[in-house]
Amino acid sequence: MSIDRIWSYRPGSGHQEGRTLTGFKVEAADGVVGHVDRQADDTPLRHLIVDTGVWVFGRSLLIPAGMITGVDMTARLITVGCTREEAKAAPRFRTDRETLDPEYLSAVGAYYATLPHDSGESG
Repeated sequence: MSIDRIWSYRPGSGHQEGRTLTGFKVEAADGVVGHVDRQADDTPLRHLIVDTGVWVFGRSLLIPAGMITGVDMTARLITVGCTREEAKAAPRFRTDRETLDPEYLSAVGAYYATLPHDSGESG
């Protein structure tokens, strides 16, 4: 997936414009990552901040919108196209200031763009 596309919701993912995903459970290919603490859809670099709870020692993760492979509005569940370890290995998210740091966001986009992606990706 290109770095540009990593920041946009995939067509057919189930994401509905204007619908909040805050509080939704986030699940990777191999288990639960956490829940959506914050959602940034008001920026060209759309992403979720996911609270991992105790799994990663209370750390949060920034996951670009393009990693979302499915949104189930009824079950309040988001699936992402990576494993828990891949999400954990992404450039570390520390503070909200990083969501405004072009260097940090570039590193996150480049990291996720290099991961293998499911065959359901269009284009």
